[in-house]
Amino acid sequence: MASRSESLDEKGAQAALPHKNRSAELDDARTLKMARSTHAYVRGNTVKFYEWLAASPAAARLPKGPPIWICGDCHLGNLGPLSDGNGNVEIQIRDLDQTVIGNPAHDLIRLGLSLATAARGSDLPGVTTARMMEEMVDGYDRALADPEDGEPGPEPEVVRVVRHRAMGRRWRHLARERIDDSAPTIPLGKKFWPLEPEEREALIALFSDPEIKRRLLSIEGADRDRELRLVDAAYWVKGCSSLGLLRYAAIIAIRGGAKRREDFALVDLKQAAAPAAPVAEGAVMPDDPAERVVAGACALSPHLGGRMIAAKLLGKSMFIRELAPQDLKLEVDQFTQGQAVKAARYLAYVVGRAHARQMDDATRNAWRRSLRDQRGLGIDAPSWLWRTVVDLSGSHEAGYLEHCRRYALDQAGKAA
Repeated sequence: MASRSESLDEKGAQAALPHKNRSAELDDARTLKMARSTHAYVRGNTVKFYEWLAASPAAARLPKGPPIWICGDCHLGNLGPLSDGNGNVEIQIRDLDQTVIGNPAHDLIRLGLSLATAARGSDLPGVTTARMMEEMVDGYDRALADPEDGEPGPEPEVVRVVRHRAMGRRWRHLARERIDDSAPTIPLGKKFWPLEPEEREALIALFSDPEIKRRLLSIEGADRDRELRLVDAAYWVKGCSSLGLLRYAAIIAIRGGAKRREDFALVDLKQAAAPAAPVAEGAVMPDDPAERVVAGACALSPHLGGRMIAAKLLGKSMFIRELAPQDLKLEVDQFTQGQAVKAARYLAYVVGRAHARQMDDATRNAWRRSLRDQRGLGIDAPSWLWRTVVDLSGSHEAGYLEHCRRYALDQAGKAA
């Protein structure tokens, strides 16, 4: 096989020219994604979530949890199966862009809002949403009581199906899903755009850096005699709230061993930015955004944190993550009443474990007692959680409709 770093140069010269107005196209794509459903709007609007939370009358009633690493954007789509690289798969938090040392109550509210929105999108009655909040708090409490051997309850169908898919996946599945081909090239098109010349040069330099190579090989568990090289790369149009930040897909090849066989891996390079989630007073975190994301991932999702490194590219703070075939996200198109309630309990248990592993026994017990205070009338969920989710549901529904109105007016203006 020819040197692919040279092929990457040739591809850049021969392929379609880079998009002339990439920023505007990405902004349009983000606006369209958020207009597709209320749930998509909730997922893509983390900044507004915290603005509306701060303005909510219920915000004053939030308990002050222990300052720990939180996800900061704990919605349904940011949970899913993750591989530790050694054949073990667990449901963990899979997106830590917003991670900070903050109040764990914020993750509970974000998850509660996401679940409530999914329930409404499935045309489930409000009584089901109330039961989901009850089960969510119970699942979270059980994780705090025993984060190692606690009982999360029955595995919901939506989790069972995605876990089963994850366990049987290999490189060919990842390649066909992400790049539409099992061959080690990235096809340019709707998902992958041509690189700018300076981006191509920067990526070649990054993957030629001895320290980056060493750290990537350590993630792979590869011996020192193995060689790593960049095979192909492209700008990756992916995500929603992060659209507009730098993001690249890269295929790397690792050659070594007795047979000198070459194995391939798909790498995600993503720009880290300042978080929208509030930071706990006096919290000490890495100043570099990518190092903050990696530190949060190591604390909350060990399967993921162990496969991430921070780096610099074009003067931007980036985190690099090798994508495992088993890494998937939960996709909830329609909930039944029973599955919605089971999912609320199970996923809150997952989040509770991520929080609890950072606390000692005394801190966990104190946080449990705090969560049990201010029970609502007629439901077992704390009143602060129920009222905040109800309040934010209204804010997001109104915000979503206004977003759709502006989008329709903009489209009509472009068509005129």
